Amino acid sequence: MERKKVAFYTLGCKLNFSETSTIARNFQDEGFDRVEFEDVADIYVINTCSVTENADKQFKQVVKKAMKLNQKAFVAAVGCYAQLKPEELAAVDGVDLVLGASEKFKITDYINDLSKNDMGEVHSCEISEADFYVGSYSIGDRTRAFLKVQDGCDYKCTYCTIPLARGISRSDALENVLSNAAEISRQGIKEIVLTGVNIGDYGKGEFGNKKHEHTFLELVQALDQVEGIERLRISSIEPNLLKNETIEFVAGSRTFVPHFHIPLQSGSNDILKKMKRRYLREVYTERVAKIREVMPDACIGVDVIVGFPGETDAHFLETYHFLNDLDISYLHVFTYSERDNTEAASMDGVVGSNVRAKRSKMLRGLSVKKRRSFYESQLGTSRTVLFEAENREGYMYGFTENYVKVKSTYNPELVNTLQPVTLKSIDDDGSVRVELEVSASNESAMANLMSINI
Repeated sequence: MERKKVAFYTLGCKLNFSETSTIARNFQDEGFDRVEFEDVADIYVINTCSVTENADKQFKQVVKKAMKLNQKAFVAAVGCYAQLKPEELAAVDGVDLVLGASEKFKITDYINDLSKNDMGEVHSCEISEADFYVGSYSIGDRTRAFLKVQDGCDYKCTYCTIPLARGISRSDALENVLSNAAEISRQGIKEIVLTGVNIGDYGKGEFGNKKHEHTFLELVQALDQVEGIERLRISSIEPNLLKNETIEFVAGSRTFVPHFHIPLQSGSNDILKKMKRRYLREVYTERVAKIREVMPDACIGVDVIVGFPGETDAHFLETYHFLNDLDISYLHVFTYSERDNTEAASMDGVVGSNVRAKRSKMLRGLSVKKRRSFYESQLGTSRTVLFEAENREGYMYGFTENYVKVKSTYNPELVNTLQPVTLKSIDDDGSVRVELEVSASNESAMANLMSINI
Protein backbone atom coordinates (compact mmCIF):
# COMPACT_ATOMS: atom_id res chain seq x y z
CA MET A 1 0.00 0.00 0.00
CA GLU A 2 1.35 3.42 -1.01
CA ARG A 3 2.35 5.66 1.89
CA LYS A 4 0.29 8.84 2.21
CA LYS A 5 2.03 12.21 1.92
CA VAL A 6 1.51 15.02 4.44
CA ALA A 7 2.60 18.66 4.24
CA PHE A 8 2.60 21.40 6.86
CA TYR A 9 2.25 25.18 6.93
CA THR A 10 2.88 27.26 10.05
CA LEU A 11 1.45 30.69 10.71
CA GLY A 12 2.58 32.79 13.66
CA CYS A 13 5.20 32.41 16.32
CA LYS A 14 8.25 30.26 17.14
CA LEU A 15 6.06 28.25 19.51
CA ASN A 16 3.85 27.23 16.59
CA PHE A 17 6.94 26.14 14.62
CA SER A 18 8.05 23.89 17.49
CA GLU A 19 4.60 22.32 17.72
CA THR A 20 4.26 21.82 13.96
CA SER A 21 7.56 19.95 13.96
CA THR A 22 6.39 17.68 16.78
CA ILE A 23 3.07 16.99 15.01
CA ALA A 24 5.00 16.20 11.82
CA ARG A 25 7.15 13.63 13.65
CA ASN A 26 3.94 12.02 14.96
CA PHE A 27 2.72 11.62 11.37
CA GLN A 28 6.04 10.10 10.31
CA ASP A 29 5.86 7.65 13.25
CA GLU A 30 2.44 6.61 11.93
CA GLY A 31 3.86 5.80 8.48
CA PHE A 32 3.24 9.04 6.57
CA ASP A 33 5.85 10.66 4.33
CA ARG A 34 6.44 14.35 4.97
CA VAL A 35 6.74 16.58 1.89
CA GLU A 36 7.07 20.33 1.37
CA PHE A 37 3.90 22.40 1.33
CA GLU A 38 4.60 23.35 -2.29
CA ASP A 39 4.39 19.63 -3.23
CA VAL A 40 1.30 17.56 -4.01
CA ALA A 41 0.21 15.92 -0.75
CA ASP A 42 -2.71 13.79 0.46
CA ILE A 43 -3.02 15.82 3.67
CA TYR A 44 -2.26 19.48 4.34
CA VAL A 45 -2.02 20.54 7.99
CA ILE A 46 -2.16 24.28 8.70
CA ASN A 47 -1.09 25.47 12.15
CA THR A 48 -2.98 28.71 12.66
CA CYS A 49 -2.40 31.97 14.51
CA SER A 50 -4.92 34.53 15.65
CA VAL A 51 -2.82 37.30 17.15
CA THR A 52 -3.87 39.74 14.42
CA GLU A 53 -6.61 40.01 11.83
CA ASN A 54 -4.00 39.53 9.13
CA ALA A 55 -3.23 36.01 10.41
CA ASP A 56 -6.89 35.09 9.93
CA LYS A 57 -6.78 36.27 6.30
CA GLN A 58 -3.53 34.41 5.71
CA PHE A 59 -5.20 31.14 6.72
CA LYS A 60 -7.76 31.39 3.92
CA GLN A 61 -4.99 32.11 1.41
CA VAL A 62 -3.03 29.04 2.55
CA VAL A 63 -6.11 26.82 2.19
CA LYS A 64 -6.58 28.09 -1.37
CA LYS A 65 -2.95 27.29 -2.11
CA ALA A 66 -3.39 23.71 -0.85
CA MET A 67 -6.54 23.24 -2.96
CA LYS A 68 -4.70 24.44 -6.07
CA LEU A 69 -1.98 21.85 -5.46
CA ASN A 70 -4.46 19.02 -4.95
CA GLN A 71 -8.20 19.70 -4.93
CA LYS A 72 -8.84 16.23 -3.45
CA ALA A 73 -6.42 16.73 -0.56
CA PHE A 74 -7.62 16.50 3.06
CA VAL A 75 -7.08 19.84 4.85
CA ALA A 76 -6.77 20.05 8.63
CA ALA A 77 -6.55 23.23 10.71
CA VAL A 78 -5.00 23.29 14.17
CA GLY A 79 -3.66 25.99 16.50
CA CYS A 80 -4.89 29.19 18.11
CA TYR A 81 -7.40 30.33 15.48
CA ALA A 82 -8.75 26.76 15.39
CA GLN A 83 -9.40 26.91 19.14
CA LEU A 84 -10.90 30.40 19.13
CA LYS A 85 -13.16 30.15 16.06
CA PRO A 86 -13.48 26.49 15.05
CA GLU A 87 -16.85 26.88 13.31
CA GLU A 88 -15.53 29.81 11.26
CA LEU A 89 -12.58 27.74 10.05
CA ALA A 90 -14.76 24.70 9.40
CA ALA A 91 -16.87 26.81 7.04
CA VAL A 92 -13.87 27.80 4.88
CA ASP A 93 -14.11 26.07 1.52
CA GLY A 94 -11.71 23.12 1.41
CA VAL A 95 -11.27 22.62 5.18
CA ASP A 96 -12.13 19.08 6.37
CA LEU A 97 -11.01 18.96 10.00
CA VAL A 98 -10.54 21.54 12.77
CA LEU A 99 -8.79 20.58 16.02
CA GLY A 100 -8.52 22.67 19.17
CA ALA A 101 -5.78 23.18 21.75
CA SER A 102 -5.93 19.74 23.34
CA GLU A 103 -6.78 17.72 20.23
CA LYS A 104 -4.04 18.92 17.85
CA PHE A 105 -1.35 16.61 19.26
CA LYS A 106 -3.61 13.60 18.62
CA ILE A 107 -4.37 14.57 15.04
CA THR A 108 -3.54 11.16 13.57
CA ASP A 109 -6.30 9.65 15.74
CA TYR A 110 -8.83 11.82 13.91
CA ILE A 111 -7.63 11.05 10.39
CA ASN A 112 -9.15 7.73 9.34
CA ASP A 113 -11.10 8.67 6.23
CA LEU A 114 -9.36 11.10 3.86
CA SER A 115 -12.44 11.82 1.75
CA LYS A 116 -13.44 15.47 1.45
CA ASN A 117 -16.20 16.85 3.67
CA ASP A 118 -18.87 19.39 2.68
CA MET A 119 -18.30 21.04 6.05
CA GLY A 120 -15.23 20.77 8.25
CA GLU A 121 -15.50 18.42 11.21
CA VAL A 122 -14.76 20.14 14.53
CA HIS A 123 -13.16 18.67 17.64
CA SER A 124 -12.44 21.48 20.06
CA CYS A 125 -12.37 21.32 23.85
CA GLU A 126 -13.38 24.03 26.27
CA ILE A 127 -10.19 26.00 26.87
CA SER A 128 -10.45 25.28 30.61
CA GLU A 129 -9.74 21.64 29.70
CA ALA A 130 -6.40 22.58 28.11
CA ASP A 131 -4.58 22.19 31.40
CA PHE A 132 -2.01 19.52 30.52
CA TYR A 133 1.38 20.01 28.94
CA VAL A 134 2.69 18.58 25.67
CA GLY A 135 6.41 19.08 25.03
CA SER A 136 7.56 20.14 21.56
CA TYR A 137 10.68 21.03 19.65
CA SER A 138 11.65 21.56 16.02
CA ILE A 139 14.33 19.54 14.27
CA GLY A 140 15.29 19.58 10.60
CA ASP A 141 13.13 22.54 9.62
CA ARG A 142 15.85 25.21 9.86
CA THR A 143 19.36 25.83 11.22
CA ARG A 144 18.07 26.78 14.66
CA ALA A 145 15.75 24.61 16.76
CA PHE A 146 12.82 25.99 18.73
CA LEU A 147 12.40 24.29 22.10
CA LYS A 148 9.06 24.76 23.85
CA VAL A 149 9.45 25.03 27.63
CA GLN A 150 6.10 26.59 28.63
CA ASP A 151 2.55 27.02 27.34
CA GLY A 152 -0.51 29.15 28.16
CA CYS A 153 -0.73 32.40 30.10
CA ASP A 154 -2.37 33.60 33.30
CA TYR A 155 -2.05 37.27 32.40
CA LYS A 156 -5.17 39.22 31.44
CA CYS A 157 -3.86 41.78 28.95
CA THR A 158 -6.92 43.52 27.56
CA TYR A 159 -5.98 43.10 23.86
CA CYS A 160 -4.84 39.48 23.90
CA THR A 161 -6.65 36.26 22.91
CA ILE A 162 -3.79 33.90 23.75
CA PRO A 163 -5.15 32.80 27.18
CA LEU A 164 -8.44 31.98 25.39
CA ALA A 165 -6.57 30.02 22.72
CA ARG A 166 -3.96 28.23 24.84
CA GLY A 167 -5.30 28.10 28.39
CA ILE A 168 -3.57 28.51 31.72
CA SER A 169 0.18 28.86 32.27
CA ARG A 170 1.90 25.48 32.55
CA SER A 171 5.46 24.24 32.11
CA ASP A 172 7.40 21.24 30.93
CA ALA A 173 9.23 19.27 33.61
CA LEU A 174 12.84 20.43 33.90
CA GLU A 175 14.08 16.88 33.27
CA ASN A 176 12.07 16.79 30.01
CA VAL A 177 13.43 20.12 28.82
CA LEU A 178 17.01 19.00 29.45
CA SER A 179 16.36 15.69 27.68
CA ASN A 180 14.87 17.43 24.64
CA ALA A 181 17.77 19.92 24.53
CA ALA A 182 20.27 17.05 24.58
CA GLU A 183 18.37 15.27 21.79
CA ILE A 184 18.41 18.43 19.65
CA SER A 185 22.16 18.84 20.12
CA ARG A 186 22.73 15.19 19.13
CA GLN A 187 21.08 16.01 15.79
CA GLY A 188 23.91 18.43 15.02
CA ILE A 189 21.85 21.58 15.55
CA LYS A 190 24.06 24.38 16.82
CA GLU A 191 21.49 26.79 18.27
CA ILE A 192 18.39 26.29 20.41
CA VAL A 193 15.82 29.04 20.92
CA LEU A 194 13.70 28.71 24.07
CA THR A 195 10.06 29.40 23.33
CA GLY A 196 6.65 29.48 24.97
CA VAL A 197 3.74 31.86 25.54
CA ASN A 198 5.18 33.43 28.70
CA ILE A 199 8.52 31.73 29.26
CA GLY A 200 9.51 33.92 32.20
CA ASP A 201 6.67 32.20 34.08
CA TYR A 202 8.49 28.88 33.66
CA GLY A 203 8.01 26.46 36.54
CA LYS A 204 4.34 27.15 37.14
CA GLY A 205 2.26 24.03 36.54
CA GLU A 206 5.38 21.92 36.00
CA PHE A 207 3.76 18.90 37.61
CA GLY A 208 0.11 19.85 37.19
CA ASN A 209 -0.05 22.27 40.12
CA LYS A 210 -0.01 26.06 40.23
CA LYS A 211 3.06 26.54 42.38
CA HIS A 212 6.53 26.98 40.93
CA GLU A 213 8.69 23.87 41.14
CA HIS A 214 11.55 25.66 39.40
CA THR A 215 12.20 29.24 38.33
CA PHE A 216 13.21 30.53 34.91
CA LEU A 217 16.67 31.25 36.31
CA GLU A 218 17.00 27.62 37.43
CA LEU A 219 15.95 26.54 33.93
CA VAL A 220 18.65 28.57 32.17
CA GLN A 221 21.27 27.51 34.74
CA ALA A 222 20.46 23.84 34.12
CA LEU A 223 20.41 24.20 30.32
CA ASP A 224 23.81 25.90 30.42
CA GLN A 225 25.24 22.62 31.76
CA VAL A 226 23.87 20.35 28.99
CA GLU A 227 26.77 18.90 27.03
CA GLY A 228 26.82 19.37 23.26
CA ILE A 229 24.77 22.58 23.13
CA GLU A 230 26.73 25.39 21.54
CA ARG A 231 24.22 28.25 21.58
CA LEU A 232 21.05 28.99 23.56
CA ARG A 233 18.85 31.99 22.83
CA ILE A 234 15.96 33.30 24.92
CA SER A 235 12.92 34.31 22.88
CA SER A 236 10.42 36.93 24.03
CA ILE A 237 10.32 37.43 27.82
CA GLU A 238 8.16 39.84 29.84
CA PRO A 239 10.12 42.73 31.42
CA ASN A 240 8.65 42.09 34.87
CA LEU A 241 9.82 38.46 34.70
CA LEU A 242 13.32 39.17 33.36
CA LYS A 243 15.15 39.42 36.66
CA ASN A 244 18.58 40.98 37.18
CA GLU A 245 19.90 37.58 38.32
CA THR A 246 18.97 36.09 34.94
CA ILE A 247 20.60 38.96 33.05
CA GLU A 248 23.78 38.56 35.10
CA PHE A 249 23.81 34.80 34.55
CA VAL A 250 23.43 35.18 30.77
CA ALA A 251 26.33 37.67 30.77
CA GLY A 252 28.68 35.02 32.16
CA SER A 253 27.05 31.98 30.57
CA ARG A 254 28.82 29.31 28.55
CA THR A 255 26.02 28.95 25.98
CA PHE A 256 23.41 31.72 26.34
CA VAL A 257 23.91 34.52 23.82
CA PRO A 258 23.61 38.29 24.47
CA HIS A 259 20.22 38.81 22.84
CA PHE A 260 16.95 39.71 24.55
CA HIS A 261 13.54 40.33 23.03
CA ILE A 262 11.39 42.17 25.58
CA PRO A 263 7.78 43.24 24.88
CA LEU A 264 7.08 46.87 25.78
CA GLN A 265 3.76 47.41 23.91
CA SER A 266 3.60 51.11 24.87
CA GLY A 267 5.92 53.79 26.19
CA SER A 268 2.98 55.51 27.90
CA ASN A 269 2.12 54.43 31.43
CA ASP A 270 -1.50 55.48 30.81
CA ILE A 271 -1.78 53.02 27.93
CA LEU A 272 0.14 50.28 29.77
CA LYS A 273 -2.46 50.50 32.54
CA LYS A 274 -5.32 50.27 30.03
CA MET A 275 -3.61 47.23 28.53
CA LYS A 276 -3.33 45.71 32.04
CA ARG A 277 0.37 45.10 31.57
CA ARG A 278 2.20 44.14 34.76
CA TYR A 279 4.85 46.86 34.72
CA LEU A 280 5.34 50.55 34.00
CA ARG A 281 7.86 51.99 31.58
CA GLU A 282 10.31 52.74 34.39
CA VAL A 283 10.77 48.97 34.86
CA TYR A 284 11.56 48.63 31.17
CA THR A 285 14.18 51.37 31.39
CA GLU A 286 15.79 49.55 34.33
CA ARG A 287 15.97 46.25 32.39
CA VAL A 288 17.64 47.87 29.38
CA ALA A 289 20.12 49.67 31.63
CA LYS A 290 21.02 46.44 33.44
CA ILE A 291 21.59 44.58 30.15
CA ARG A 292 23.80 47.40 28.84
CA GLU A 293 25.75 47.44 32.12
CA VAL A 294 26.80 43.78 31.93
CA MET A 295 26.54 43.17 28.15
CA PRO A 296 27.31 46.43 26.28
CA ASP A 297 27.11 44.70 22.87
CA ALA A 298 23.84 42.83 23.52
CA CYS A 299 21.03 43.02 21.01
CA ILE A 300 17.75 44.22 22.54
CA GLY A 301 14.53 43.82 20.55
CA VAL A 302 11.20 45.42 21.47
CA ASP A 303 7.53 44.60 20.73
CA VAL A 304 5.27 47.63 20.51
CA ILE A 305 1.59 48.08 19.63
CA VAL A 306 0.25 51.22 17.93
CA GLY A 307 -3.35 52.37 17.75
CA PHE A 308 -4.61 50.88 21.00
CA PRO A 309 -8.00 52.34 22.03
CA GLY A 310 -7.51 55.68 23.75
CA GLU A 311 -3.99 56.20 22.34
CA THR A 312 -3.91 59.93 21.58
CA ASP A 313 -1.25 61.69 19.54
CA ALA A 314 0.36 62.67 22.86
CA HIS A 315 0.45 59.04 24.04
CA PHE A 316 1.96 57.92 20.75
CA LEU A 317 4.64 60.64 20.82
CA GLU A 318 5.42 59.60 24.38
CA THR A 319 6.06 56.08 23.08
CA TYR A 320 8.06 57.34 20.09
CA HIS A 321 10.36 59.56 22.16
CA PHE A 322 10.74 56.90 24.85
CA LEU A 323 11.93 54.38 22.26
CA ASN A 324 14.06 56.92 20.42
CA ASP A 325 15.94 57.72 23.64
CA LEU A 326 16.28 54.08 24.71
CA ASP A 327 19.44 52.11 23.85
CA ILE A 328 17.67 49.31 21.95
CA SER A 329 18.49 47.50 18.69
CA TYR A 330 15.25 46.96 16.74
CA LEU A 331 11.45 47.02 17.00
CA HIS A 332 8.68 44.60 16.10
CA VAL A 333 5.74 46.91 15.41
CA PHE A 334 2.17 45.60 15.64
CA THR A 335 -0.84 47.58 14.51
CA TYR A 336 -3.64 47.06 17.03
CA SER A 337 -6.56 45.01 15.70
CA GLU A 338 -9.79 44.31 17.54
CA ARG A 339 -10.12 40.70 18.69
CA ASP A 340 -13.42 39.16 19.76
CA ASN A 341 -13.92 38.43 23.46
CA THR A 342 -11.21 40.82 24.60
CA GLU A 343 -11.79 43.77 26.93
CA ALA A 344 -10.11 46.23 24.57
CA ALA A 345 -12.54 45.47 21.74
CA SER A 346 -15.30 47.38 23.53
CA MET A 347 -13.16 50.27 24.81
CA ASP A 348 -13.85 53.89 23.86
CA GLY A 349 -11.38 56.00 21.94
CA VAL A 350 -11.07 53.86 18.82
CA VAL A 351 -8.11 55.00 16.70
CA GLY A 352 -8.81 55.33 12.98
CA SER A 353 -7.13 52.86 10.64
CA ASN A 354 -5.31 55.62 8.76
CA VAL A 355 -3.85 56.94 12.03
CA ARG A 356 -2.83 53.41 13.07
CA ALA A 357 -1.07 52.98 9.72
CA LYS A 358 0.74 56.32 10.04
CA ARG A 359 1.97 55.53 13.55
CA SER A 360 3.09 52.07 12.49
CA LYS A 361 5.08 53.57 9.60
CA MET A 362 6.79 56.03 11.95
CA LEU A 363 7.88 53.31 14.36
CA ARG A 364 9.02 51.01 11.55
CA GLY A 365 11.19 53.87 10.33
CA LEU A 366 12.57 54.26 13.84
CA SER A 367 13.33 50.53 13.89
CA VAL A 368 15.39 50.82 10.69
CA LYS A 369 17.35 53.66 12.27
CA LYS A 370 17.91 51.75 15.52
CA ARG A 371 19.05 48.58 13.74
CA ARG A 372 21.43 50.55 11.52
CA SER A 373 22.91 52.30 14.54
CA PHE A 374 23.35 48.98 16.37
CA TYR A 375 24.99 47.36 13.34
CA GLU A 376 27.33 50.34 12.92
CA SER A 377 28.40 49.99 16.56
CA GLN A 378 29.45 46.40 15.82
CA LEU A 379 31.61 47.07 12.75
CA GLY A 380 35.23 46.05 13.27
CA THR A 381 34.38 43.61 16.06
CA SER A 382 35.00 39.86 16.01
CA ARG A 383 31.90 37.68 16.34
CA THR A 384 30.79 34.11 15.71
CA VAL A 385 28.24 33.47 12.96
CA LEU A 386 25.93 30.51 12.51
CA PHE A 387 25.52 30.24 8.73
CA GLU A 388 22.18 29.16 7.22
CA ALA A 389 21.59 26.87 4.26
CA GLU A 390 19.76 29.10 1.80
CA ASN A 391 21.67 30.24 -1.29
CA ARG A 392 20.30 33.63 -2.31
CA GLU A 393 21.84 34.77 -5.58
CA GLY A 394 25.27 33.49 -4.60
CA TYR A 395 25.15 34.70 -1.00
CA MET A 396 24.50 33.05 2.32
CA TYR A 397 23.31 34.63 5.54
CA GLY A 398 23.58 33.98 9.23
CA PHE A 399 23.39 35.61 12.63
CA THR A 400 26.05 36.49 15.15
CA GLU A 401 25.58 35.61 18.80
CA ASN A 402 24.24 39.14 19.35
CA TYR A 403 21.83 38.83 16.42
CA VAL A 404 23.55 40.85 13.74
CA LYS A 405 22.46 39.54 10.34
CA VAL A 406 25.54 38.91 8.20
CA LYS A 407 26.17 38.13 4.55
CA SER A 408 28.94 36.18 2.86
CA THR A 409 29.66 34.55 -0.49
CA TYR A 410 27.86 31.21 -0.58
CA ASN A 411 29.93 28.18 0.38
CA PRO A 412 28.11 24.91 1.20
CA GLU A 413 30.91 23.91 3.60
CA LEU A 414 29.89 26.77 5.89
CA VAL A 415 26.22 25.72 6.23
CA ASN A 416 25.25 25.00 9.86
CA THR A 417 28.72 25.86 11.12
CA LEU A 418 29.81 28.44 13.66
CA GLN A 419 32.53 30.59 12.15
CA PRO A 420 34.64 33.37 13.68
CA VAL A 421 34.30 36.51 11.56
CA THR A 422 35.11 40.20 11.56
CA LEU A 423 32.18 42.51 10.79
CA LYS A 424 33.33 44.75 7.94
CA SER A 425 30.61 46.90 6.36
CA ILE A 426 26.84 47.30 6.02
CA ASP A 427 25.50 46.11 2.65
CA ASP A 428 22.71 47.69 0.58
CA ASP A 429 20.25 45.07 1.84
CA GLY A 430 20.95 46.06 5.46
CA SER A 431 22.99 42.98 6.38
CA VAL A 432 26.65 43.12 7.38
CA ARG A 433 29.47 41.89 5.16
CA VAL A 434 32.02 39.77 7.01
CA GLU A 435 35.54 38.50 6.68
CA LEU A 436 36.17 34.95 7.81
CA GLU A 437 38.91 34.67 10.41
CA VAL A 438 41.45 31.88 9.86
CA SER A 439 41.17 29.10 12.43
CA ALA A 440 41.84 25.38 12.50
CA SER A 441 38.11 24.68 12.16
CA ASN A 442 37.62 26.62 8.94
CA GLU A 443 40.86 26.18 7.03
CA SER A 444 39.18 24.08 4.34
CA ALA A 445 36.43 26.66 3.92
CA MET A 446 39.04 29.40 3.72
CA ALA A 447 40.95 27.49 1.07
CA ASN A 448 37.86 27.58 -1.14
CA LEU A 449 37.34 31.29 -0.47
CA MET A 450 40.88 32.61 -0.80
CA SER A 451 40.25 34.05 -4.24
CA ILE A 452 36.88 35.56 -3.28
CA ASN A 453 36.47 39.03 -1.85
CA ILE A 454 33.78 38.45 0.77
